[in-house]
Amino acid sequence: MNKSFAIAGIVVKELFRRKDFYVLFIITVLLSVLMAGVNIFNEPRIARYVKELCLLLIWLSSLVIAITTAARQIPSEKEQRTLFPLLAKPIRRSQVLIGKFLGCWLACGGTLVCFYLFFGVLSSMREGQWPVLNYFQAMVLHWFMLGIVTAITILGSILFSAPSSNITICFAFVSGVLFLGRHLNKIALQMSEPSQSIVYSIYYLIPHLELFDVRDLIIHNWPLISWPVWAAALVYAIAFTALFIWLGCMRFKRMAVNR
Repeated sequence: MNKSFAIAGIVVKELFRRKDFYVLFIITVLLSVLMAGVNIFNEPRIARYVKELCLLLIWLSSLVIAITTAARQIPSEKEQRTLFPLLAKPIRRSQVLIGKFLGCWLACGGTLVCFYLFFGVLSSMREGQWPVLNYFQAMVLHWFMLGIVTAITILGSILFSAPSSNITICFAFVSGVLFLGRHLNKIALQMSEPSQSIVYSIYYLIPHLELFDVRDLIIHNWPLISWPVWAAALVYAIAFTALFIWLGCMRFKRMAVNR
């Protein structure tokens, strides 16, 4: 794992040298500050709507960073011809892929800390309270969800030659799961066989990313999620992440790197 962590460190440094994170963070900060300064009809409950919009911006920004960063890892190495000397060293392809994943995932974790810390300070200034554990549970679930997304994108970077097509497909898949995934079982009930069985199979096979969307925990200051349930969600995320990384390693071992 030392070799994988060394590659991960390079990926993290690369992300923070690029302008993607800083641009998205500055845009999120500006929009959040503008929305927080809005006072509509002196209604105190408007803070909930402001928090909802700010969290939506954080989710969109984090998905953009995770997918775009992971999508260009393997293709950029091939394009710049740096993959050949990397694999010439005593390092396995699986270690390279795991290192790329860890770097992207850890970088996403760093960006989430920045986003949630800023949002927590802004929210506490407006509401006069800061439920730290609520923020912690929501942020960690968000981070592990990004682990699944990053693993899917890394797999896509091996299956698709162009980063643009991989980014488009991953965004479409993630959006479809987030908005439609939870409703597939209801849609299946209205179908006849064999369509019903196919849709039910898809429902049980896809990673349900919407389970990690607990923004209401922060927006409405709900009680904490039961810690065993919270931990079970993390195990669920780890299982799907490991599955996609394993599939990526199997495909990467058979991929011709000279194309």
